[in-house]
Amino acid sequence: MTATQSNTVAPNAAKYGGDEISALVLDPGYTVVRGGFAGEDVPKSVVPSFYGIVPSGPERKHVYGENAIHTPLPNIEIGNPVSKNGVVEDWETATNLWEYAITSRLTNTKPGNPMTNGLNEKTDEIKQEMEGVETQEKPLEENPLLMTETGWNTGKGREKPIEIAMENWGAPAFWLARSGVLSAFSAGKASALVVDIGASSTSITPVHDGIMLRKGTTRSPLAGNYISDQLRLIFSTSQPPIPLTPHYLVNSKTPVDAGAPSQATYRTFPAGTEPHPSFRALQEERILTEFKESVVAVWSPGRLGGHNQQGGTNLDLARTQAARPFEMPDGYNQLFGVERYRAVESLFDVKMAVSDASHPAPSSSQTLPALIQHSLSQVDVDIRPHLLANIVVVGGSSLIYGLNERLKQELEALYPGPRVRIFSPGNVVERKFSSWIGGSILASLGTFHQMWISKKEYEEHGPGIVEKRCK
Repeated sequence: MTATQSNTVAPNAAKYGGDEISALVLDPGYTVVRGGFAGEDVPKSVVPSFYGIVPSGPERKHVYGENAIHTPLPNIEIGNPVSKNGVVEDWETATNLWEYAITSRLTNTKPGNPMTNGLNEKTDEIKQEMEGVETQEKPLEENPLLMTETGWNTGKGREKPIEIAMENWGAPAFWLARSGVLSAFSAGKASALVVDIGASSTSITPVHDGIMLRKGTTRSPLAGNYISDQLRLIFSTSQPPIPLTPHYLVNSKTPVDAGAPSQATYRTFPAGTEPHPSFRALQEERILTEFKESVVAVWSPGRLGGHNQQGGTNLDLARTQAARPFEMPDGYNQLFGVERYRAVESLFDVKMAVSDASHPAPSSSQTLPALIQHSLSQVDVDIRPHLLANIVVVGGSSLIYGLNERLKQELEALYPGPRVRIFSPGNVVERKFSSWIGGSILASLGTFHQMWISKKEYEEHGPGIVEKRCK
């Protein structure tokens, strides 16, 4: 008869080695923080990385969550603890934001002080009972934590998460995984070339046998926010200029014909209470995201600035294609033809970039084909054909219509010999949350339990253990 572990006996606290308790997976990005339990299909907690800064007396209060950052509170300002290259700049705010993402949907919040809830008299007895509650109750005391990181994360950026998890949240075990590797796992591949087109940056990560090849990791700012900037320039240089008025400024609107000026009544704020310009920029980005999802498309076949087989230019051919309508929040609507291809074309051909003094044209080395070419040139020649046959395209901005087909054409022109195959989930959720899903798969594997960095190991070796263990 085999001995079985009694479920009434707690596992050894020194080492996490059982599957009684679900691990948590936290995937912080520039736009959203994704959190959830390992083994589940999708993250239960999806919280914006942006936060609101609201004046509260002499101090400034931070507010988190979807509702908080989209409500035009007096003098609200919008911040983000993550820089545009995906590295955390403000660790204190990042810690509070991540804790909000965990406690708001996944675990319980820290208990409040009963002395301040209005139901108890302030007695010394209660005061004595409450001493040490903050240190006793921590949000992750029962859950190991797997966190994701970018392939170009700094040394401090790697050590700080384990400090936060162990010291602030009381996690019994921790692991830090590269987001590119996890995206490959989510596609069921141990070796792949991961193309992640997000909001702030596009990254290329070669993965071989579950290990990121650091030399081949490249990135570029030509991503979702760049496409938004291209749209802003296209709108502002149109004749007449196309207005970009966020929802919160519109009180009411009247239907108008396509191209006609909007007829709307606009909301005004008392002097000195207007939201900060950063709030308006965030609300404009919501409109542009909707525009990218419903209107913008990648031109194919060939380049938009090139010639077609009939001898004419693709630009002229694009003008004959069916245009797509879009209505702005203030009622202005228009049919968009060649503009919807122009906005994203410079991801492949920088000659088609719209630029001005404050938005210079990007360099040709920043385009998607050039990034992939550079990445492959940095890895062993023997594995290049295998990587080309296993290209995994993920990220919210990769959902733009026609992008995968155009990328395949460009790569086949660059590499006519090897077979080029692109794998990209058709499901929107799987494409947006690929690194979280990969983390969910990894942390739920029975064989992964021996990989965790335990609390005891952290106390013995300090945060530097991440560099040694999490390659």
